[in-house]
Amino acid sequence: MRAIIKNQRLTLWWALFVFIICNIQIGAVGKSSLFFPGFDKLAHCGLFFVFVVFCTNGFIRQNLNKRLTYKNALFITLIGIGYGGLIELVQLTLFSWRTGDWDDLFADTVGACMATFSILITINATNNGKK
Repeated sequence: MRAIIKNQRLTLWWALFVFIICNIQIGAVGKSSLFFPGFDKLAHCGLFFVFVVFCTNGFIRQNLNKRLTYKNALFITLIGIGYGGLIELVQLTLFSWRTGDWDDLFADTVGACMATFSILITINATNNGKK
């Protein structure tokens, strides 16, 4: 357990940041002219992209053979999607100023899948470059 926490430290801090940023009451700031329509979805996508990258990094550091299988990549992606779903459920049930939104969960899913795809492509490219 101690090794998991040590290797997933960045992931845990980022998960806390994502939880806070997704559940704060923003009020009129969200209607500012600085934000374009869809900014919220882009932010969700980016937050979960980074979440999956940190989670994968911690997993690779924790794994003794320093490899990432497709099965493990799928599991990490599902962790990211599940965390996004959990945040949407919390917004729906606990906070009156936030609403659970399927579009936000879709953006979370896209960000998690984009990260997994990018990681697998990068690993494949670096492994083929060594040969």
